Amino acid sequence: MEFLSFDSRTKSLTLKKGEIPVPKPDEVLVKVAYSGICGTDLHIVEGSFPCKSDGPVTLGHEFSGVVQAIGSKVTVFSVGQKVAVDPNSGCDTCTFCHSGKYHFCQSGGIHSTIGIFRDGGWASHCVVPESQVHLVPDGVELPQASLAEPLSCLVHGWDIINPVHVGSRVLVIGAGIIGSLWSCLLHLHGQRKSVTVSEPQAKRRELFGKLGLDYKAVSPTDLKGREFDLAIDCSGSGPAIESAIPLLGRGGRLCIFGVASPQAEVKFKPFEAYMKELQIVAVNINPFTFPKALLLLKAMADTYLNYEKLGIGVYSLSQYQDALDALKSGVISKAIFKV
Repeated sequence: MEFLSFDSRTKSLTLKKGEIPVPKPDEVLVKVAYSGICGTDLHIVEGSFPCKSDGPVTLGHEFSGVVQAIGSKVTVFSVGQKVAVDPNSGCDTCTFCHSGKYHFCQSGGIHSTIGIFRDGGWASHCVVPESQVHLVPDGVELPQASLAEPLSCLVHGWDIINPVHVGSRVLVIGAGIIGSLWSCLLHLHGQRKSVTVSEPQAKRRELFGKLGLDYKAVSPTDLKGREFDLAIDCSGSGPAIESAIPLLGRGGRLCIFGVASPQAEVKFKPFEAYMKELQIVAVNINPFTFPKALLLLKAMADTYLNYEKLGIGVYSLSQYQDALDALKSGVISKAIFKV
């Protein structure tokens, strides 16, 4: 098998070959088909976000594929089925897990994510616990299924900020893949010309136009004097989040969705928040929303999840440096490995 090995000590990625892993009794061996590069992966490669530190790890927490083998105790799946993988899990014993909030689990949650702390999908094969494997619905193809994980996080965010009334003045901060997916989700729920997308890179604004939504993508400098009911940060940028707060009107809400560096800081005026009764909420991964995301995949289908319209670039594992460079430069909204 081929896999991209990341060493956090040297911040280096290396394409390697090795033996195909054998699934344990409760595991599924997935032949990876499509595996995405997330903004969090960029932070990891740059050394600004934590990952497995006691040895190399195969990154990749957004992937789809086909079941190639199953462990002796696996009963739900069979060889040949199309699947998507939820990289997150809990310990199932702590208070948070028992209260349905496994994303706060101190031993699970973000601390045991496949593709961050365990070997993931930047590989031709990956072994995954049966409990974290999901069947891809009929009518959904594997390229779209690789977007199930980010969509599951959006679903959690939607559950937190809902209701968003039609006609609400919404600001989406960032026109990368997450900002584009949020825009598609808002459009699916009936939002039209009241949505504005803020993006500093002209290339990204141009890419966003390919979606064909009736939303304006503007430079952050064009937002002066504007006012919004809801701002959704998809950038993970401290300065971008900070600049959004004064743009909120009375009763306005800020949703911090993009994953920021642990060192990022934001300053705001508490008196302004008091006068406007602002609400600030944040979204942490995808507790039990993966099944909803799979249904959302079917609902959005090619209308919203077309790779070309979304500005997604497809690369082989051996082209990983080209993929990272293109993503950083803004000429694509997202890079996905076709394995």
